[in-house]
Amino acid sequence: MSAEQTPAPETDGPDAIRPRRLTYAAVLVAVEGLALAVAGVWMLVLGLTGEPDDRQQAVTGGVTLVVLALLPLLATRGLLGLRGWSRGPAVITQIMALPVAYNLLRADSVAIPAGIALAVVAIGALVLLVNPATTQALGIRGPGRGTEEPKS
Repeated sequence: MSAEQTPAPETDGPDAIRPRRLTYAAVLVAVEGLALAVAGVWMLVLGLTGEPDDRQQAVTGGVTLVVLALLPLLATRGLLGLRGWSRGPAVITQIMALPVAYNLLRADSVAIPAGIALAVVAIGALVLLVNPATTQALGIRGPGRGTEEPKS
């Protein structure tokens, strides 16, 4: 088939092509969600089998992290499915990650590399999520662009 016979891919509707930047953003959000889930399960297991200072606090913290992991994981699914609603939870996850990264960076321990990694992932994901190509692919319109203005 020649280029003239091949129809151009549509950029609107449910069959729209997902930009690479959106895919990269979804991957970064998924990595954060998986990291939260793994940390939550690890904390839960240590709380149940180890010798934590406060078993109830360890179990509660683990369950909380596992539940919090659902937000970025659901957002990832929405981003990959080109659902406009998914950008909000993904952006919120990044905004919540920045103070955590800052606190990790202020620690005097092995937490510093984790803080650097988290900051890089959160900032990178934010940049990708607010990119015009991502916004367009998700069908998000700016303020006042939801409906056509009446002509006088």
